[in-house]
Amino acid sequence: MDNDVYGHVNNVVYYSWFDTAVNAWLIEQGALDIHHGDTIGLVIETQCNYFAPLAFPQTVEAGLRVAHLGKSSVRYEVGLFAQGEALAAACGHFVHVYVGREDRRPRPLPDTLRQALQGLLIPR
Repeated sequence: MDNDVYGHVNNVVYYSWFDTAVNAWLIEQGALDIHHGDTIGLVIETQCNYFAPLAFPQTVEAGLRVAHLGKSSVRYEVGLFAQGEALAAACGHFVHVYVGREDRRPRPLPDTLRQALQGLLIPR
């Protein structure tokens, strides 16, 4: 996933960073068990706006917040920053719908997940 032919990280990598930022945070909070949890999040929507290029081997930092917390869905918003920069190089979002691991049917957010996400929720 090095730089593309234009000398910057390819667009698809940004989406991977979004996913990594969210899932790493959820795992660290004890709110997601990727191997044995009964509930998993499926991405149903995603978007990214690019403001400045990032290039390997720059260190990239991510900021994370929750814009919407529904019964079975969450809209995450992520900002990607070159290390130490105040302005985002890219901002985006994605929506997870949480479903049963086996049946893939929507499930209410588990209490541990909902509690962890409350701290990232943008006040309305």
